[in-house]
Amino acid sequence: MTLIPALSEKLRRHPKRIVFPEGEDPRIMQAARLFASRELGVPVLLGERTRMKKLAQGLGISLDGIRLVEPERTEDFARKEEQLQALPRFAASTPAEIRAQVADRNVFATLMLAGADVDAVLAGATSSASSALRPLLRIIPRQEGVSTVSSMQILSFDEEDHRPDLFLADCAVVPEPTARQLAEIALTAGSLRWHLVDERPRVALLSYTTHDASSRQPSVLRVREATALAREWILRQGVGMEVDGDLQVDAALDPAIARAKEVSGPVGGAANVLVFPDLHSGNIASKMIQVLGGAHCYGHLLCGLTRPAAEISRGLSALEIFGTAVLVAAAALERSLLYPGLLEKAG
Repeated sequence: MTLIPALSEKLRRHPKRIVFPEGEDPRIMQAARLFASRELGVPVLLGERTRMKKLAQGLGISLDGIRLVEPERTEDFARKEEQLQALPRFAASTPAEIRAQVADRNVFATLMLAGADVDAVLAGATSSASSALRPLLRIIPRQEGVSTVSSMQILSFDEEDHRPDLFLADCAVVPEPTARQLAEIALTAGSLRWHLVDERPRVALLSYTTHDASSRQPSVLRVREATALAREWILRQGVGMEVDGDLQVDAALDPAIARAKEVSGPVGGAANVLVFPDLHSGNIASKMIQVLGGAHCYGHLLCGLTRPAAEISRGLSALEIFGTAVLVAAAALERSLLYPGLLEKAG
């Protein structure tokens, strides 16, 4: 069974609430209908109620099981103002500034997530990445010991392809990561993959070289340092995760090429998480895959936050948005509910 149907089965047993700040977008409405119809949880759409109802009618979509929220008219608006004002970052803001912030649907959705009114948020369908990301980065705390928030895209293949799901990081957030940031990206991406998929993460930190000890190029040295930092953390924490780098992408994915390039260990030729050295390479690769096809593309899921969130590309289809909603909602499930009986640490 492929990833989205498998996680959907888990959600049917343990439904989740997911908020969409851009409820007036047709693709969001269609994805929300699928989410509700398959009994995966309650979609919460933000927007003008009249417009959303008119949109649903025009699309022939039933709103049964879907909650419509118009932030400025909800009785929760004043409570959200208090919630935002209480955050140290916003303590000096005037009442007018707070009100303007809360009226922003991305901010309102993030406050819903922070206040546990919903279990996950999916934003970015019609807004720029910065508009969707900024409230999440300013309001939702980082995971303990993590300073870097990054993103992960998921490629899922049809069963007849006989290829494992592939996770890509970071393709949307950190432009020029330092070695420490790359290490954190590798670890948080691997951890999120392990949470969603019952399989040990094998993380490849990518480069244009493969274990080239003679290379002194700064970008290669940065990948090599990040690999060492990630391995130190794994050893210290006793986490069941494999990391290798610097690796070219063919040596990371193709066993024959890994052997030809003398890559030993469990990652070479079998990587299931690819970490790109910078945002240029990650974003270009992910967009190329989306355009050329061959895989179902979902995401981006954010890594490093204490609450599940996704910032999606404006080019995603309704089905891809639905798949991303399934993934981010599944990220809100406790590991014991996703895979009952398994130990909390991979290994």
